[in-house]
Amino acid sequence: MKKIIYSIAFLSLLMTSCVNDDLNYNDNKDAAYDVPAATLFANSQKALTDQLTSPSVNEGSIFRYFPQYLAATQYTTESRYRISSRAIADRQWRILYATVLGGLESTKELIPSEIIPTGYSPEAFAIEQKNKLAIVEIFEVYTFQIIVDSFGNVPYTDTFQPSTNVLPKYDDAATIYTKLIARLDAAIANLDTSNASFKTGDILYKGDVAKWKLFANSLKVKIGVNLIDTNPSLAKTTIESGFNGGVITANTDNASFNYASFAPNYNPIYENLVASKRNDFVPAATIVNAMNTLSDPRRTKYFTALDNGSYVGGKYGYTNTYTNFSHVNPILTAPDFPSLLMEASEVNFYLAEAASQGFSVGNTAAYYYNQAITASFENWGVKDQAAAYLLDPNVSFATAPGTDKQKIANQEWIAFYNRGFEAWTAYRRLDFPALVAPANAYSEAEGEVPKRLTYPINEQTVNGDNWIAGSAAIGGDKLKNHIFWDKF
Repeated sequence: MKKIIYSIAFLSLLMTSCVNDDLNYNDNKDAAYDVPAATLFANSQKALTDQLTSPSVNEGSIFRYFPQYLAATQYTTESRYRISSRAIADRQWRILYATVLGGLESTKELIPSEIIPTGYSPEAFAIEQKNKLAIVEIFEVYTFQIIVDSFGNVPYTDTFQPSTNVLPKYDDAATIYTKLIARLDAAIANLDTSNASFKTGDILYKGDVAKWKLFANSLKVKIGVNLIDTNPSLAKTTIESGFNGGVITANTDNASFNYASFAPNYNPIYENLVASKRNDFVPAATIVNAMNTLSDPRRTKYFTALDNGSYVGGKYGYTNTYTNFSHVNPILTAPDFPSLLMEASEVNFYLAEAASQGFSVGNTAAYYYNQAITASFENWGVKDQAAAYLLDPNVSFATAPGTDKQKIANQEWIAFYNRGFEAWTAYRRLDFPALVAPANAYSEAEGEVPKRLTYPINEQTVNGDNWIAGSAAIGGDKLKNHIFWDKF
């Protein structure tokens, strides 16, 4: 078996200009072991989940700051949007391209070389392997969407061709989206829900092909929703196709990454807020005050209360004395607290957005809005309080202030409290709530909440010509420039 692992995808990560077309170039002949495909797949799932879950800016994750869920106690640099000098974008790029996608590409290489177990039907084994490849492909599409939604135009066509192209060009982000939809359609068509897939290595669904099909169709809805403002016809066909194929609408089908209670596989929230013995964050007043206004019962799960029973958040972008404010609830800081990559509340909100546009998704915007909020309450253990919350005139879809889009956006933002990246994406897509950059934000933000991550420094220094072209195509490598689907 070849011992190839695409741990580094291309020159900006490789930091070398060496090109070799020897088929054994990446073989490590001194390696003591072969890494199974299932292990590589598990590693990619964990790497992506860690990156999306971690509150640590030192690990390149800033996504709890952008939606203003957390405020800093003393180190305010990142909450004031100093991105480039902290190499935050570099880590997001490296982890997603090298670790996650690199591992997935290696997984796809190894699956066809797996040996059929003794006594196993060759026909059943072939279907099982086909299912595995389709599942890895679906997860790769999910990862690529996150990369596009982070940066805009990015390397795509030239990715993972180190022997022929070490200076990857930047593909048009809208074109990548179209290709991702086509890849999802092909992967879904290759899934056989009557057969098995991964016996080990699939932490999200434990090889359940039917649940992966729900995930894939939900991902189509997610991609389609982002296209509503810029390509409504493609958005409509993509969303309706995904919905008709079956999507995640119940929490029992959530894509849940279940962390262990021990190192090194515990939740990075625990690692950074408990095991580190540091008190770098408090909940931001932005989210706390919004939930206080609605007397939102999820406050008891999101935050700790002060001695007088109140919930108080810190000022976003400024220093805050840790003991003066509410803290992140210990529920979230448990070492084995799971992280979600797709959930019922999320998909129901997407369907509410689609229904509000008149798309055919089986019910009304109000119905899915209610379902989304109820699913969120259920997931946080307060389902019995959902009905009363939905009757509040400031929450009810019929009477809540704002447009239908704003009503959905506000509740989506509240529900995404532990899903920072998706909250940032929803804020950019829906232009609500009206988040404001702190007055002391760094000049690179140009007075705005960032709309994208700037490209890594390595890209500027190593892949300069393509970085220049890619930056020019989006109006410049700036934090304030919008991803293609984020209409002004």
